[in-house]
Amino acid sequence: MNRQIILIGLNHRTAGVDVREKFALTDVENFEQGLMAHCPVLECMALSTCNRVEIIAVAKNISKREVVDSVIQYWAAICKGDPALLLDNTYNYSRLEAVKHVFSVASSLDSMVMGEPQILGQLKDAYRAAVAKGTAKTIVNRLLHKSFSVAKRIRTETAIASSAVSISFAAVELARKIFGDLEGTKAMLVGAGEMAELAATHLLRNGVQDVIIANRTFSRAKELADNLGGEPIQIENMPDRLHEVDIVISSTGSPVAVIKAKDVKSVLKRRKNKPMFFIDIAVPRDIDPDVNILDNVYLYDIDDLKEVVEDNMAQRHEEAAKARTVVDHETDTFGNWLHSLNLQPTIVDLVEKTEDVAHRELNKTLKKIGQVDERTRKALETLVLSVAHKSMHEPICFLKRRTQEEGSAERFIDLARRMFNLDDESIPAEAHLDRKSNTCSAEDINELIKASKNKEQ
Repeated sequence: MNRQIILIGLNHRTAGVDVREKFALTDVENFEQGLMAHCPVLECMALSTCNRVEIIAVAKNISKREVVDSVIQYWAAICKGDPALLLDNTYNYSRLEAVKHVFSVASSLDSMVMGEPQILGQLKDAYRAAVAKGTAKTIVNRLLHKSFSVAKRIRTETAIASSAVSISFAAVELARKIFGDLEGTKAMLVGAGEMAELAATHLLRNGVQDVIIANRTFSRAKELADNLGGEPIQIENMPDRLHEVDIVISSTGSPVAVIKAKDVKSVLKRRKNKPMFFIDIAVPRDIDPDVNILDNVYLYDIDDLKEVVEDNMAQRHEEAAKARTVVDHETDTFGNWLHSLNLQPTIVDLVEKTEDVAHRELNKTLKKIGQVDERTRKALETLVLSVAHKSMHEPICFLKRRTQEEGSAERFIDLARRMFNLDDESIPAEAHLDRKSNTCSAEDINELIKASKNKEQ
């Protein structure tokens, strides 16, 4: 290909957080413009998240190695880091391997949590910024738009994102199964652990109406309540408020249970046996396991949630196999488009060359036959151009077919350019000599044509 897509990146698999932090791009838009100015690339786009930094570049008539080295040097210089360290922690792809990787990233097949939706939004934001700065042009535009449609197709045709694969999401999924609809329900957060906070956040986003935060340190409870839009209370007051809530998430770090079965039994009476859902994320456990014996009470601890996550992750891996089939197909389709891009200049050159020959031969003929009126001249011009175009129809169709075959594009484009001398190379006279007779004149060609006609007759 004349133009090739090259991707250089590092992610959570290839680099630790210390390296990712060192080479994160805090000013992506200026980085892209600088890359265009300092590196041999025609287009570029950069994506920088907590788990990955990736740079998509389009180059012409230059080796992949030269592009990678140039980008690494510029990237390291911008981040004031060691180019050798950066190179050791990066991966790179070119041509259709780069296309396939971009499609996989957009579809979250390459994410730490497979099927998560955040990466697609981050990719769209990065693309918009590149378009605004003018660094994303024909090929990057087509590549990114196609990646968005591939991601949409995968979410539509597979169930890769349909099940919870984090503890917090698993808690929400279980709560939905118990209550059906979370609209109007109320939750209590006992303790202020990060995982419990995340679960409470997801519950609120899924319809839980109010949340009470009970913590030993009231200032922390208030801080969290302000973030979640809830009510802070002292943990000592928690038993008196349990009857108000449907869902309890507990993560205190206490060495002993903070919620006893006998306490919950009395709470159920006050609730007239309305169901309650307890999520115990603490180790050691915060909630007495005997709570699960009570009617209309559902208790899940961290191991239960992990089991749900593992089952769901297995389902996602099954769906990922279907998703990768889609990615493979769409990569081939995109490759055909890239091949057609490379063929286009050759088709233009081929048509222009035949039109030039037609005009030259028309001018010779007009000189021989003398003065003709304008109508006749235009009719003759239309005739010779029509013959020229039709004579090129089959060769062009042949090239289009052949350049869609994997690995054939460059070979057939090169052959066509040499066969019709589209690059106007200086060819020595002896290059056309016949091996047997050492001659190859116009008269010889005419004789061959006559012989062919006589044979047909």
